[in-house]
Amino acid sequence: MMSGLLSQLRIGALDLPNRVVMAPMGRARSGPDRAPGEIVARYYVQRATSGLIVTEASSVSPMSVSRPGTSAIYDAAQVAGWRLVTDRVHAAGGRIFQQLYHLGRKADHTRMPGGAPIVAPSAIACHGKIVGANGPVDFAVPRALKTSEIAGVVGEFRDAIRNARAAGMDGVEIHGANGYLIDEFLRDGTNRRTDRYGGDIANRARFLMEVVEEAVAIFGADRVGARLSPHFGVDGIADSDPAGTFRYIARELGARRLAYLHVIEAVVPGTPHSPPEMKPLLPALRDAFDGPLMANGSYTREAAEAAIAEGQADLVSFAALFIANPDLVERFRRRSGYNAADPTTFFKGGAAGYIDYPALDAVPDGGPRIRTRKEERRG
Repeated sequence: MMSGLLSQLRIGALDLPNRVVMAPMGRARSGPDRAPGEIVARYYVQRATSGLIVTEASSVSPMSVSRPGTSAIYDAAQVAGWRLVTDRVHAAGGRIFQQLYHLGRKADHTRMPGGAPIVAPSAIACHGKIVGANGPVDFAVPRALKTSEIAGVVGEFRDAIRNARAAGMDGVEIHGANGYLIDEFLRDGTNRRTDRYGGDIANRARFLMEVVEEAVAIFGADRVGARLSPHFGVDGIADSDPAGTFRYIARELGARRLAYLHVIEAVVPGTPHSPPEMKPLLPALRDAFDGPLMANGSYTREAAEAAIAEGQADLVSFAALFIANPDLVERFRRRSGYNAADPTTFFKGGAAGYIDYPALDAVPDGGPRIRTRKEERRG
């Protein structure tokens, strides 16, 4: 019987043929209406041998605006575009969840409809710059949401979840990571509210739990996942007690019997998501969450196999490796080398660096360089 990454696993309502997950990755290939088209469908179909695909983060609201080509799921054209993707993935034998998010204070204020302000739990700007409509600019100071407005944002998530179901998704992943709106509510460094959505962790987690409960009501708990990033801090987001905060959240999500919990915690020292001075939280979240745990963070095949063998995780999601290796599962099976990803094409648009990476049995002379197993061990 096959073990480790290539073994079968049931999560929620789905039987997965392996534990290799395609991580959500923005690739900026959707159309001007933010709806995916033929090229996006082909990209996902190429990777349908993964145990599960989690789509690029898809905005739930026109008030969640990012670079051109990013995806959304709040109108009929976008639903139709995602239906094209799911039909093709299912025909190829794959399984696909849609990741849903609102950018919050990280939205592009230079592209907001009608010049509307960006919103967040509190009026605290991100650190750094954003590539705006006319070039790099500082992140804007967001407007703090009124208590009376929060139900409307939860409603935008609810409508997007319904749209994901109409688009044929097998489930949804609620994006509570990477400093976006839900994460901004969770952390006391970005949530200075004094109403029922601020203060102690039960209040700060209320927004996430309300969104999750909408997803559970529409899809069933066994088709809902959630993503967290306890150590993410590159945009200035922070929490005074990350261990306590994220243990509480994991425990509450587990009580709702979700299909899985997806945790970003890099295993390579010095990466932005895992500052060396921070204590790893994956073991604590593993204990707190009563269900399958998906790990993410610069894993090699060997590191992922070890995490599963040691019980640290049940599945592992891969990002850059899946960008450059559509047949990643087969490469793991053969213990082969990899195509090297070209970061200059990640958000460039078009087919290059998106759907033209060759499979193992179709590597042309002069094609993308193959990484050796020694390079893989180095990460």
